[in-house]
Amino acid sequence: MPQEIQLRLAPEIAFDPDALERLMQREHGKGKPIAFKLLRRSIDARGKTVKVNLSIRLGEESKESQQHFPNYRNVASATEVHVIGAGPAGLFAALKLIELGLKPIILERGKDVRARRRDLAAINRDHNVNPESNYCFGEGGAGTYSDGKLYTRSNKRGDIAGVLQTFFAHGAVEEILIDTHPHIGTNKLPGIIVAMRETILRCGGEVHFETRIDDIEINSDKISSITTSNGNRIAVKAVILATGHSARDIYRLLHRKNVLLEFKPFALGVRAEHPQALIDSIQYHCDTRGDYLPPASYSLVQQVNQRGVYSFCMCPGGIIAPCATAPGEVVTNGWSPSKRNNPFANSGIVVEIKPEDLKDFAEFGPLAGMEFQHMVERRAWEAGGKRQSAPAQRMADFCNRVVSGSLPESSYQPGIVSANLHEVLPFAVSQRLSEAFREFGKKMQGYFTNEAVLHATESRTSTPVRIPRDPESLMHMQVSGLFPSGEGAGYAGGIVSAAMDGQRCAEAVCRYLNA
Repeated sequence: MPQEIQLRLAPEIAFDPDALERLMQREHGKGKPIAFKLLRRSIDARGKTVKVNLSIRLGEESKESQQHFPNYRNVASATEVHVIGAGPAGLFAALKLIELGLKPIILERGKDVRARRRDLAAINRDHNVNPESNYCFGEGGAGTYSDGKLYTRSNKRGDIAGVLQTFFAHGAVEEILIDTHPHIGTNKLPGIIVAMRETILRCGGEVHFETRIDDIEINSDKISSITTSNGNRIAVKAVILATGHSARDIYRLLHRKNVLLEFKPFALGVRAEHPQALIDSIQYHCDTRGDYLPPASYSLVQQVNQRGVYSFCMCPGGIIAPCATAPGEVVTNGWSPSKRNNPFANSGIVVEIKPEDLKDFAEFGPLAGMEFQHMVERRAWEAGGKRQSAPAQRMADFCNRVVSGSLPESSYQPGIVSANLHEVLPFAVSQRLSEAFREFGKKMQGYFTNEAVLHATESRTSTPVRIPRDPESLMHMQVSGLFPSGEGAGYAGGIVSAAMDGQRCAEAVCRYLNA
């Protein structure tokens, strides 16, 4: 009978397959060859000596996991369901629709994953933002070129293991099935997204790029048609709306149509960048990380004046990216390649924004948070010289209200400009950040330093608008046939949670059409 055991090992054994094999044979083989399979792996750096916790099943061959595809059938002639957006919610909704015998038709405003690269290069090199193709819009959504982190706490919202298996089946490395904080990497995720698209097409689904939704028609509280940017009016039976957290034109369209929307709390702040070696030394309690440990990450949270201040989307060995979706704004985010081998560590450090912070934006109703968000992004653009250059300040200088006389090297390719970030950020945000950075320095000795540089602004942590839906049917509470999904609808917070929400919406559509 297979037996599961827990081991606590040094990194040079836990991360070395040959060393682990020798230990298992010596300690558990009892003189005979023993089969085993690694199930789970996590790093514990709380003590002075870093250890790695392993879950291992004895009596099972340690063969590579098979890339298992679900029962994808041909749906070319099946009932059509329109999916707006080709991010994780949209793609996983489409794959689930195929499993259920329905034909997905994906309409994506941006370009395919490879064509997007030219537009990303133009932002970095020429400061030109294409409002239809950028780090947020295009095949794969915002996550494609923003890292591919697969960790989620949403373990009650769906089948996390199934989502990871789907990524693995389309080309992700097997480690995502084992590591506690799985990660694909921006250099590898595009190829996986292409493989998913090919599965959808092979099964009879459709994917249309550079096709933005410009209008919707609602008759008797039921969605009846959509109109695309090329002027085509399309009759629809059911629509999964998975447009992501930055599709502001969709929120404005729905608002004009008197479709029910509501404010959703979000967070806003800066992206902090440290030398990776400094974070390694703090977290691993060593001068040099060594060859077997991955670049260290961190997670920080502090309550300041009744608001949470916390780290978001921490990227070890990463790069800060320009993620504006329109000219005249500066937005930052972070990503890491699969090896996480860049010399910097970056993370969003953000402050909770609640309705009482938005009194000056009350005229915008449920879009108040979105307009507040946009206001700060415009300020950052102006402080950056009306380019994609990010206004920046050394961490200690920021807390001491001193404009930095010089700035350290930054991974942000469009460049950084010394600025007073207290003039960019709202007072309630900058004041809380100042206090939180000092407290973070007490929790992580060495974190509070002028070696770190803050980039403004980190503003797209999540959508500031929720598209309310019925908790049972997952359909919009006002419009029949409209299924808001994923981050853009306010029901997810990352790749895996968005993917699971897309799957749930696909199942809800199936129930709706068969009712």
